[in-house]
Amino acid sequence: MIGQPNAARRSTALAAIALAALAVVGCGSTAQSPGASSPPESIATADPGLLEARLNAIDGAVGRWRSATDLAIAQRAAEEARNLVVGPHGPTYGDADGDGTVGGASAIGLLPGLGGEPGLATAAAGPCVERDILGGSWAYPAARWSVLQAAIAAWTPSNSTFPALPSHPQRIVGWATLSLATAELPTALEYGGHAQLHVDVALRAVSDCAG
Repeated sequence: MIGQPNAARRSTALAAIALAALAVVGCGSTAQSPGASSPPESIATADPGLLEARLNAIDGAVGRWRSATDLAIAQRAAEEARNLVVGPHGPTYGDADGDGTVGGASAIGLLPGLGGEPGLATAAAGPCVERDILGGSWAYPAARWSVLQAAIAAWTPSNSTFPALPSHPQRIVGWATLSLATAELPTALEYGGHAQLHVDVALRAVSDCAG
């Protein structure tokens, strides 16, 4: 983009490359680059009741985030929502707001971990869960998380990279990450409103068309 700083151009290019890589994986290619990790042999089938309970917990966290009366409360809730999605084996898990506690601490994430550790959401839960929550194949989970991280790095108010992410919970992680980085409460509340839209899509995937 003309006039855009070099760093921003590099971030945008990185996101484009990562999204292109995801498109190749999503097309079902069985080719594997030298040195790449093998996909996990199986993903455990989770209890659909646990999946819905986790989404309700994320919904509660996002509700507190978008209605917070000060920045600390908003960021604490954004941390909780993000941790509930990524789980202990996912990127950015932990005490992001520095208050000494890990909001949303759990033994398993909603989505698979970086090393293929199973999450509560699986394709076995139904086609809408696979489409809207998982956003397609997680045969190469590190690549899926890299796409999100590139999208966050490239995001600007005039260039939202999150609509290209096929997983709605990953978009929640994106908005939570931006909220944790802002110094303005109105901005954090705005981002919480965006996150709520994706929580709603994920909940509908379970309640309306799972199976």
